[in-house]
Amino acid sequence: MAVGTDPARVDAVDKVTGLALYPADRIPSNALHAVVVFTNQPHARLVSIDLTKTVASAGVVTVVTAADVPVNEYGLTLFDQPVFIGLDDTERSSVPCDVSRWEADHLVVVVAESLNEARRASELIDTEWEPLPMASDIASAKTDEVLVHPGSSTNTYHTLQIRKGDTTQGMAAADVMIEGTYELPHQEHAYLQVEAATAWIDEQDRVTVETSGQWVHEDREQIAHALDVDEEEVRVRYAAIGGAFGGKEDMSLQIVMAVTAHKLSVLGINRPVHCGWSREESIVGHHKRHRATVTARLGATSEGLITAVEADVWLDAGAYNYTSNKVLGNLHLSVAGAYNVPNARIESRAVYTHSVPGGAFRGFGGPQGAFVAESQMNKLANKLGMDPMELRHRNALTDLSDGITQSGLPEGVGVTRVIDACVERVPPSQDLPKHPPFAPIASLPAQTDQLRQGRGYAVGMKNVGFSFGFPEACEADVVFHGDVDDERPSGVELFHSAAEVGQGVHTALTQMVADAVGLDFECVEGSFSDTSTGGDSGSASASRLTFMAGNSVLGAVEEAEKAWADGARPAAGHFRYKPPMTEALDPETGEGQPNFCYGYMAQAVELTVDVGTGHIRVDRVVSVHDVGRAIHPQMLRGQIEGAIAQAHGYTLSEQLVVENGRIQNPRLSQYLIPGIGDVPGHVDCVILEAADPLGPWGARGVSEMPYITYAPAVTAALHDATGVWINKFPLTPSVVLDHLISTDP
Repeated sequence: MAVGTDPARVDAVDKVTGLALYPADRIPSNALHAVVVFTNQPHARLVSIDLTKTVASAGVVTVVTAADVPVNEYGLTLFDQPVFIGLDDTERSSVPCDVSRWEADHLVVVVAESLNEARRASELIDTEWEPLPMASDIASAKTDEVLVHPGSSTNTYHTLQIRKGDTTQGMAAADVMIEGTYELPHQEHAYLQVEAATAWIDEQDRVTVETSGQWVHEDREQIAHALDVDEEEVRVRYAAIGGAFGGKEDMSLQIVMAVTAHKLSVLGINRPVHCGWSREESIVGHHKRHRATVTARLGATSEGLITAVEADVWLDAGAYNYTSNKVLGNLHLSVAGAYNVPNARIESRAVYTHSVPGGAFRGFGGPQGAFVAESQMNKLANKLGMDPMELRHRNALTDLSDGITQSGLPEGVGVTRVIDACVERVPPSQDLPKHPPFAPIASLPAQTDQLRQGRGYAVGMKNVGFSFGFPEACEADVVFHGDVDDERPSGVELFHSAAEVGQGVHTALTQMVADAVGLDFECVEGSFSDTSTGGDSGSASASRLTFMAGNSVLGAVEEAEKAWADGARPAAGHFRYKPPMTEALDPETGEGQPNFCYGYMAQAVELTVDVGTGHIRVDRVVSVHDVGRAIHPQMLRGQIEGAIAQAHGYTLSEQLVVENGRIQNPRLSQYLIPGIGDVPGHVDCVILEAADPLGPWGARGVSEMPYITYAPAVTAALHDATGVWINKFPLTPSVVLDHLISTDP
């Protein structure tokens, strides 16, 4: 049996020896080089553009502009963004294209014989801009005094609400009330491999783009829309992908490079063209985790039973939607937590601003919502003098709960399971262990009289798969090989478009095929992430790929077995798996079934804080997860540890500075992701396997779950150590020290 074992990853040797080729490595010897020129204008109208000097510059082959795009618009869920800013008429786009709304809107692509020549030529572009007034943050945008997009009366373009029970009565029945306003920050994805792509016209006259992303078929759809061609006239394939975390779910180079290859072909130039961003271009040029502001109220009885929840959510979408409408939905659901809430009033709004767009990022709205919900619960436990996990257990959702959307929950609710397992390993009544002292400055001794220790908890749940009625499916193809007299195949080929973004999905799929067929792991060969060889897998996001792809593999194997039994050699099987339908929420009440599956998690965090400097060291994390079934236990632990490390940066050190629509620290030397010496000293991964009724081999997704509960567990531990609640992060030393000083009696 391959499932449940730890074979070497199929990409391990190439990645550790340097043989793996990423998009930036795969530059054809005859390639032209492209530079994407940003507008550098958070809000301005293009008055004129003169490319005379650029076109005449040494080595320049062509310049690609808005005039070269048949349909100058794109967007994953809403066409609200131009491919290029230009002076052309707006008949080819649903959004006016002469106004830059983001500093990284694309102006032109300069193509030259060398990268240096392309960069030099790009500096010769002569433009005139008319500066326009700014709505650079939530506070200024929600007044609607300055509109980000014309043709609308408001910047608040997407709203959701929940009306459950009667919150007036619920609050009146409460003995205790907890209120707070929470500020959630941006976060940069900081993946190892920055954006790069090569494009050309292949031997079948398809516009072909080789890049890295999270969904080859969505990339193809967006390119085909902009080029106004059938999708079959476009091919997208991925080279090795050096991380994504949601940051490569939307478009960066895909469309502009396809348009560039198309223009070169029209000019009779049959050469590939390559573009690679610098780290600074990457940080400025792709979306971020959404910043948000949430004001919340929680009512409860003196016994700790929740009577009502109210919340007002404002999500900063930035200049364009990207996936903000979907992220808002997840945040909207998660501010109520994993608890029975009899009465609720939740208002959630996404608002356009002249700032960097918010988009997909590991957790997809869950970290923002969980920080609110779990902070409120931790404050409630403190006010009642109650064990924080007992409080959660009393209110935990079960299979019998109606849920915040009043439509019940998918079978297999695991909230109490993860709470019980967490309490078993880290009882709240247990004394804190004596962790070694630390010094914020390595060259100085620790000031032990300044050190305080604390412990905090958080619990949560996160959807697996797409939500709110968004079409969800996953395709797989397998081919059995062997002789006509063989009872069983001797080998299997798997064709699948799932994106390997570091999580190990290609290895997991190989395991599942081997297990389903009854062959050794080594007998399965895979071809992945190419629209010309695999069906639509859906995105590597929403903790969905193991669940969705595993079910597609099971169906494809079954189809191939039928063909094999009928004597076909080779025997092919194709299957398109579709899970139970989800529903958009009722616009008035918020009722509906938004998801078909959830993952569940609980965390305990122990930390030490130097109250003289505000420095925090996280000593231990116990992370409990109900995963249904561990397909590859070692990779699963890697996902848990990696998510905690990334959440650690979000919570403690990563501070993206955005002022007047411009990112002020677009370098990793200025944006502090945690290093090996900064991450928690010990992470204990606790894996529970209560099979999901719908999951392949019972598996649920897990890669986002450890991230979601980390920040509120840390702030609870900080309160345990100092008596101070902090409603925002990152918890940099200055922020912590300011709060300690302001509350010092």
